[in-house]
Amino acid sequence: MDERRQAQQQSEPAHTRMEQLIAELNQYNYHYYTLDNPIVSDKEYDRIYDELVALEQESGTILPDSPTQRVGGETLSGFEPHRHLARLWSLDKAQDMVSLEAWHQRVLRLITDYNTKNPDKQLPDPSFVVELKFDGLTLNLTYTDGQLVQASTRGNGVMGESILPQVKTIQSVPLTIPYKDGTIEVQGEGIMNLSVLQAYNETAAEPLKNARNAAAGALRNLNPQVTASRKLSAYFYNIGYAERKIFADHKEMLQFLRDNKFKVNPYAEYFASMDELKVELLRIQERRASLDFLIDGAVVKLTDMRTREVLGYTDKFPRWAVAFKFEAEETSTILESVSWNVGRTGKVTPLARVEAVELAGVTVQNCTLNNIGDIERKNLKHALGSRVFIRRSNDVIPEILGKVPDEPEGEVIVFPTTCPACGSQLELRGAHLFCNNKLGCKPQIVARLSHFASRDAMDIETFSEKTAEQLYDELEVRDPADLFGLTFEQLVGLNRFGEKKANNLLQAFEVSKTRELAAFLNALGIPNTGKTTTRVLAEHYRSLQAIMQATPEELVNLPDVGSIVADSIAGFFQDPLQRSSIERMLDYGVVPQVAAEEEKVAISTDSFFYGKTVVLTGTLYQLTRDDATAKLEACGAKVTGSVSKKTDLVIAGEKAGSKLAKAEQLGIPVITDENELIELLNEALGQ
Repeated sequence: MDERRQAQQQSEPAHTRMEQLIAELNQYNYHYYTLDNPIVSDKEYDRIYDELVALEQESGTILPDSPTQRVGGETLSGFEPHRHLARLWSLDKAQDMVSLEAWHQRVLRLITDYNTKNPDKQLPDPSFVVELKFDGLTLNLTYTDGQLVQASTRGNGVMGESILPQVKTIQSVPLTIPYKDGTIEVQGEGIMNLSVLQAYNETAAEPLKNARNAAAGALRNLNPQVTASRKLSAYFYNIGYAERKIFADHKEMLQFLRDNKFKVNPYAEYFASMDELKVELLRIQERRASLDFLIDGAVVKLTDMRTREVLGYTDKFPRWAVAFKFEAEETSTILESVSWNVGRTGKVTPLARVEAVELAGVTVQNCTLNNIGDIERKNLKHALGSRVFIRRSNDVIPEILGKVPDEPEGEVIVFPTTCPACGSQLELRGAHLFCNNKLGCKPQIVARLSHFASRDAMDIETFSEKTAEQLYDELEVRDPADLFGLTFEQLVGLNRFGEKKANNLLQAFEVSKTRELAAFLNALGIPNTGKTTTRVLAEHYRSLQAIMQATPEELVNLPDVGSIVADSIAGFFQDPLQRSSIERMLDYGVVPQVAAEEEKVAISTDSFFYGKTVVLTGTLYQLTRDDATAKLEACGAKVTGSVSKKTDLVIAGEKAGSKLAKAEQLGIPVITDENELIELLNEALGQ
């Protein structure tokens, strides 16, 4: 008896310490995975996690909400059926604005009929909420007295499949919640972020076709370790059942979810007017491609819970909600042929021709294939004439995802060994093919000329790709330096060139000779660099000659310049052909400009913007995006393109979308008043 009591006394401190560690780790997980705002270093997290693991091993005890239980256990023998406490309803669909308006009119009639019959129990005028319709796998989580006790798929709405071990691997799903007053069912969507899918496919032996199938397949995989490897996330949007909790409206319910540490998508817009709501649906559709997850529409719901209760349900759908469906962004078609195109850097990329198919409102016939490695990873080597999946995103050429399962093998895609444009032998570098004939391969030269003259480079007005091709064919222009040697007599004799066009082009060449150094460097097309890197080079060295003489060892010390980029820059300027081209331009009077030291605005470290990482989003009217960026950088800010945990400030103009939403979710300060922005800039710049 004494030995038993002694063992119990020894275990109590361990148990208490484990509770402390679990509470601490779960708080860190909540900030990292749900709020996207880590509050502790990975090293510190690992130290606490390792201490918990050691205590669990020593004591032989694992508490229910321990984060060590998220990693996935043994393979399961099968899924057990689970009956939901409350039915999970499907949603009626509106394919267009006409269908949506028909739903709206039905809602108005039902409310009017009820109010007419119940003058002492009037329903309020309808107001609406719009939420994103995630394209993943529906989850139904059961919590009893604050503990996650069950998780299941939707199934037929009444019966689903129990997938608790799989759902526990999703880090943003809380294992315990503050609300402990009985049982609730929480509904959401398990998803795989597109950035996570891309990272997964870069190393996967078998790439995943799309994010939706990846999430659904992971959650219905009998091995939870497979689920864990997919790094899924989940958003929650509804309380389907609650023993003792009643909500007045939708906004109150969403706040309850947030208060209980569920991940709730920051996008939820409220409207009293259906006309305004319809405009917002179009905006969502426009922003769809910028999201890091798949959506296939938006959900429109009445906000008032009593109205929802009165309107009730049909046999299949709630009368108080409807799904507004977007055009499909993924479909299948026949892969007919593959051609090979040569780009500015000599990279030879495949372009697929498919049987014409409607996708996201357009007719698709061409699809991208990144390189020969992409073809092999997607099991497309023997796919000519076979049916393939294609996806359209980011308003660019659609991408082939892979061959449709069980499709028979088609003809072989033959990889070229010589350049399709000039016949030179191709070189394989990694997964990419390259043509090294820089001086004699027409597509490379035309693309280099077009890039050189582009807006972010030398900004040569009236110059187009057609102009570049015409100059190549008729005047044997082979290098950007050749442009500055062209004469009026040569240009005026060209087809479709009159005196005015010839003079305008010559004037544009002359104006470009004094472009700023950063733009000139960008125009040169240095491999592995873009506008940001060339600006860093120009601001640091302030001299073209100094940059041309810089060594990789010096360059690697610059911001955002790694060893690969440093080698690219130094190697470019050591190339005799590139040096010769630059020297010819200088001989023609090209003088890249650098602001004199005395003209530079002194940056005060007390400036509001000094040292901040800033993101611009939406439309500004008094400043252009380039002007705002230049002024911010002059104030000592770093302007980046995406919102992250490292962002200090977001400047949101009109129609700001997902970046603004993410900033609000992360608690990042936001400036929405353009006048306030201008005042702060003027103050920082002493104007």
